[in-house]
Amino acid sequence: MTLQEISIAPAAGLSEARRVGTLHAFGRRRLAVAAVVVFVLIVLAALLAPVLGLHNPNTQALTDRLRGPSWNHLLGTDELGRDQLARILAATKISLWASCQATVVGVVLGVPIGLAMGLVGGRADSVISRAFDSLQSIPPLILAIAIVAIVGRNLTPAMIAIGIVFSPTFYRVSRAAASTIAGETYIEASRSMGQRTYKIVLAHVLGNASSALIVQVSTTFAFGILAEAALSYLGLGVQPPSASLGSMLTSAANLLNSSPQLTVEPGVVIIVLVLCVSLVGDALRDVSAGELR
Repeated sequence: MTLQEISIAPAAGLSEARRVGTLHAFGRRRLAVAAVVVFVLIVLAALLAPVLGLHNPNTQALTDRLRGPSWNHLLGTDELGRDQLARILAATKISLWASCQATVVGVVLGVPIGLAMGLVGGRADSVISRAFDSLQSIPPLILAIAIVAIVGRNLTPAMIAIGIVFSPTFYRVSRAAASTIAGETYIEASRSMGQRTYKIVLAHVLGNASSALIVQVSTTFAFGILAEAALSYLGLGVQPPSASLGSMLTSAANLLNSSPQLTVEPGVVIIVLVLCVSLVGDALRDVSAGELR
């Protein structure tokens, strides 16, 4: 067995033990586990809605408008007679997908550059850090509204714009993790052996930054749900007849006195989604802090 194999074997065992310990620590947080279960059930319901035998979310039936809950319409109907449950599930799917878009854009733009600059340092690090600081000064919703004004009312460009504003946070988190271990002996040894920067990042740095990045992803995902709802509430996101949690709140606002449930139902879904993601993120943060201690 070579010296490299001897050094890798204990590291692999330690990494596996760390993952198992993390799962056990997370499993002891019952509220976070319940949040995961609820979130997964909502996601499955949104994804499987077309095969659950529900009504078409865009089919209008004016004779059934503003009906209360019944066996045919479990959550009642809206002002155009459309099934409220079907529309909420369709809107949830759109909201989750939009939040995923913003989160992925933020991760792709911020994490690789942050990890590289944390290792490289120097003038390039200083210039790029100032550029990301300037980008973070732009309010996400303002940039999204500006993008919508340029390209038209389309949710995808707006969420990409929000993801771009998210990227400085991911940059700072990943850069801090990389700069912390940049002077470690094994990093210097890897460099002396001629290993390229991207290989050092993948082999050593990314694992050390994973805990902080997972927490940041959960926080960003929750904010993405709120951002999509806000854009759709303002009429800048998903356009009719497609359903969105924000646009459903807009339509229901005019019927608050006669049919308050139309406002409560999508509002509760937004609250539950954000709460579940936040609880999971808090639990991951606590577990990560325990590992650091």
